[in-house]
Amino acid sequence: MSSDTLAKVPAAAEKPEPADAPRIVPQRRYGQWAAAVAVLALLGLAVNSVLRNRAFQWDVVADYFTSDSVLRGLWLTLWLTAVVMVLGFALGTLLAAFRLSANPVLRAVGWGYVWLFRSIPILVQLLLWFNIGALYPQVFGVKTVNLLSPVAVAIVGLTLHEAAYAAEVVRGGILSVDRGQIEAAQALGLSRWRRWWRIVLPQAMRAIVPPAGNMLIGTLKGTSIVSVIAVNDLLFSAQLIYHRTYQVIPLLMVATLWYAVVTSVLGVGQHYVEKYYARGTENAR
Repeated sequence: MSSDTLAKVPAAAEKPEPADAPRIVPQRRYGQWAAAVAVLALLGLAVNSVLRNRAFQWDVVADYFTSDSVLRGLWLTLWLTAVVMVLGFALGTLLAAFRLSANPVLRAVGWGYVWLFRSIPILVQLLLWFNIGALYPQVFGVKTVNLLSPVAVAIVGLTLHEAAYAAEVVRGGILSVDRGQIEAAQALGLSRWRRWWRIVLPQAMRAIVPPAGNMLIGTLKGTSIVSVIAVNDLLFSAQLIYHRTYQVIPLLMVATLWYAVVTSVLGVGQHYVEKYYARGTENAR
């Protein structure tokens, strides 16, 4: 083959130049950026207003934040919250069993309890229990006034109130478990106790923990209402101080900050409990 013929044959390595691929330009979301800037600006103005407003008296807040009376009130608030949640969920679990029972009488009792205590505001319940001596001056030969102290009234009133909501939380968690898994466990010959402990409870907890965590935080904040019956909780401790010093706003900020700190800690704990029970699911993150 002549050199002229070889010159006319294109080289094997030579390929036609590809056409320029179209560039992907991200959509410009000017409205979202403008809204974000506006929100940040308003948030900055609000924070600046709070920090620079002398009426808040942040130096007074710092002085009373860890005072003995405030810490004693905080301890009573935490203790009352823990007792009410334990007793409330114990009674609520029993009521949930009533509502899921095949016995129509137990179902009616469970439904009636939940209806009654969800219908009456918690403040009204506390005031009724605080004045129970007007209805029953004596119980088993003991004066009701001596039997129910303000703290006991707070425990009884809050527990009965929380139990109604806990019953629905537990019942909803149990109903969320697929019936087929319980039937499969029965087919394998597992005892009733093992079915509940190994099959039902771990799956039900995935649905129980989130609302139970919200109930815990709500109960913590709800204990502030016991100040109306002179229980020396966190809010009542702050009120006692500002009734003496007339520094209302700083002492309310002390109570507010403590509630924010404790609820934040409880929120973190709730996150890890949810993560534990969500193992093996898409929600485990």
